[in-house]
Amino acid sequence: MRRVSKPMRLLLAVVLTICSNGAPAQAQHYPDVIFVPTPQEVVDKMLELGKVGSGDVLYDLGSGDGRIPVTAAKRFGIRAVGIDIDPQRIQEANENAKKNGVTRLVQFRQEDLFKTDFSEATVVTLYLLPDLNVKLRPRLLAELKPGTRIVSHQFDMGKWKPERTVELNGRTIYLWTIPERKSPPR
Repeated sequence: MRRVSKPMRLLLAVVLTICSNGAPAQAQHYPDVIFVPTPQEVVDKMLELGKVGSGDVLYDLGSGDGRIPVTAAKRFGIRAVGIDIDPQRIQEANENAKKNGVTRLVQFRQEDLFKTDFSEATVVTLYLLPDLNVKLRPRLLAELKPGTRIVSHQFDMGKWKPERTVELNGRTIYLWTIPERKSPPR
């Protein structure tokens, strides 16, 4: 990559400021994965494997078009939150919730899943890449309550072995449960 001189950087900053009508530039965030919808039969099996039921709060990290939160809200009447960084996916997810009559139960937020607060979740669903799952694992273990279920479509969590694995038409679904925290020795 070619190095840009200091005067050229200054000129570039001025041009960007003018082009943005004097408004400060917003940092642009891009998805770490491309959107690939989870087939409905896999969504259903993920919710079954996670033993989703009344009283649960589901967070779908990288929620795409919102089909997992929408299905959970529609089927179980639970509150569900979808987190996605892509505004187009958030728009599609909100339309999906409206079409399915669950807007009072489902919320979609355009946020970075590595910065969002998901600590109230009792179930977390994922369809991310393996390296993202591994990067997210320490936060899941530290911030989620013991007993919270994590269900991942297609990708595991590296050294954290799942307690269950299900194969469905060539797709793999993994389940983990946040363990009890060990009390420090006295």
